[in-house]
Amino acid sequence: MITLKNVEKCYKLKGGFYYVLQQINFTIEQGDFVSIMGPSGAGKSTLLHILGLHDANWEGEYHLLGHTVHTLPPKERLALQKKHTGFVFQSYHLLDDLTVYENIELPLAYRNVPKKEREAIVCDALDRFNIVGKRDLFPAQLSGGQQQLVGVVRATVGKPELLLADEPTGNLHSDQAKEIMDLFRKLNAAGTTIVQVTHSETNAGYGKRIIRLKDGWLERAARV
Repeated sequence: MITLKNVEKCYKLKGGFYYVLQQINFTIEQGDFVSIMGPSGAGKSTLLHILGLHDANWEGEYHLLGHTVHTLPPKERLALQKKHTGFVFQSYHLLDDLTVYENIELPLAYRNVPKKEREAIVCDALDRFNIVGKRDLFPAQLSGGQQQLVGVVRATVGKPELLLADEPTGNLHSDQAKEIMDLFRKLNAAGTTIVQVTHSETNAGYGKRIIRLKDGWLERAARV
């Protein structure tokens, strides 16, 4: 599903170049569940945003679902992202002018799911995560944990082929965190490929493989 070849990202500074990622090479198969781990500043979130097609300013090769991402123009990258990926952001990234219902509905609209079917899917998700009472609220009216939960529901509601998550349970209490990770496990068992950035050994234990980064370099990969 994913192959990276010599992927690098750097910033030009006065004294030269600062490399965030260097010579990243790995493959992620369809149906894998991978955790990216490492100390702060290792390049974990940067790598995840490259995989999620949010960052186009890098060098190397990226192959996703048979597409050569590194050669695609921006419009085609965006179409690929909307059709195949879901992303859970560490800082939520909910749209402030949309309600909880509308935020969750958005990825289904991107996939051209009919309106009645969208309504059924969103209502089921609201009920399953006990947030029916929040459906007409805006993000500013929610706590941080509630926003994180809505972000997770939004990313998973369309059952994307590739789900990427940046510290997906960082602002949730333990029961909610377990519920989210159990959901990830079920999605993975049903065929969704998952890549998460996490500091949590518990969360990493839900996956099948760990990729470790240190100072922008790939340190090692290991089976869980």
